[in-house]
Amino acid sequence: SRCSHKGDFGNVLLIGGAKGMSGAIRLAAEASLRCGAGLVHVATHPVHAEYINVNRPEIMVHGAEQKNDLKPLLENASVIVIGPGLGKSEWAQELLTYVLNTNKPMVVDADALNLLALQSVKNRDNWILTPHPKEAARLISVSSLEIEQDRYQSVAAIQKKYGGICVLNGAGSLVNNGMKTVVCTAGNPGMSSGGMGDVLSGVIAAILAQGHSLFDAAATGTYIHARSADIAANDGERGMLASDLFPHLRILVNEVK
Repeated sequence: SRCSHKGDFGNVLLIGGAKGMSGAIRLAAEASLRCGAGLVHVATHPVHAEYINVNRPEIMVHGAEQKNDLKPLLENASVIVIGPGLGKSEWAQELLTYVLNTNKPMVVDADALNLLALQSVKNRDNWILTPHPKEAARLISVSSLEIEQDRYQSVAAIQKKYGGICVLNGAGSLVNNGMKTVVCTAGNPGMSSGGMGDVLSGVIAAILAQGHSLFDAAATGTYIHARSADIAANDGERGMLASDLFPHLRILVNEVK
């Protein structure tokens, strides 16, 4: 709409960034911005709060010393991302437990998945889990080798246990909603570098925040992410950085229907 404003395109809240791990949540936040989210907030450990947005002032950053610091941010969020750089400390566990008590749609990634695997969690229909094979193995208590031996069965097993949508990352990422599995045929080995998964969580969250269904956000986000990496690979796969995807994300999110 020519009359649209930032409030029409969702408010993404990203939670993560334990001490020394600010990069992951920064990457996820910019990915959300580049894919059209109207507002992007980051809740991170207070030691990072003053500098995460130094080179990207459009990100609104908040220090979260304890779970109660999240309350006003959660109230205004339309979509939550939790996990990038979260770590496995008591601080991380406290924030995750608090977030799981909300009913907001969310994308669960990285260390949030590892913490999730350690607790008894109710099946829910409004989240997207984005594990790589090792995280997937922890979620259903098998080895990563077993995950890779039958990826279709593995993604279905995770979805059945946890509900919602599961995106099993890897060569030929799979997206399962309990009724069907779709395969992403884009992507390349240059994506084998730190931060790629964090960018994916931000991409999916932005599409979800703009009003798409969980399945469409997961499937479309996975494709846009992988296709952006294919375009970035025109300069070579080796040495590709997660942030190299940003300019291509913006182009693709305006083209893909």
